[in-house]
Amino acid sequence: MINLCFHGIGTPPHDAPAEEAAYWIGTDTFRRVLDVVAVRPDVRLSLDDGNASDVEVALPELVERGRVADFFVIAGRLGHAGSLSAGDVRALRRSGMGVGSHGMHHRVWRGLRPPELREELVLARERLEDVLEEPVRTAACPLGRYDRTTLTALRKLGYTRVYTSDRALAGPGSWRQARFSLRATDTADDVAAWLRHGDRYTVRAADRARTFVKGLR
Repeated sequence: MINLCFHGIGTPPHDAPAEEAAYWIGTDTFRRVLDVVAVRPDVRLSLDDGNASDVEVALPELVERGRVADFFVIAGRLGHAGSLSAGDVRALRRSGMGVGSHGMHHRVWRGLRPPELREELVLARERLEDVLEEPVRTAACPLGRYDRTTLTALRKLGYTRVYTSDRALAGPGSWRQARFSLRATDTADDVAAWLRHGDRYTVRAADRARTFVKGLR
């Protein structure tokens, strides 16, 4: 299984942090990538951060192609300029999309003190559940960073699937799902190359070893 992760689509806001602007891709690139994976059932799609472009650009393109995706929302940004509103999040679910937590403030979960980690893993999820009026069971680690403490906390809290950004392949039913996050410089041709990369057994073995070690830190 190959998980592709998008962030903002189009032109990033002028006040977007540099670490986020680096992951915004053009609308044409997004469309071309969707066309590349159109007939690939082994490709899962997800979008992080809860940018307004999720409903303005991504949602109609996905619906047109009959594809679904998981949207990981930063709960603390709900209703802010340039971000999804509560109504937008509900619209995603009505369209058959998945909604998961990306924490409260888009800060790295690794190394947080217990009160901060509770805000990111518990309170953020509760805010999304209040909006959706249903359980939220999946999460994506901000900036793809995690450690053993983070993973242990997520398991204890009952998250059924957790997404990272390890640029590695993932087992279809695995609890931890590695993803390939597209950067501003990536193209549809790059994605096609990642799909070919996934056909090599030696690479799959190396990917598994690398992500296993990261979870032991």
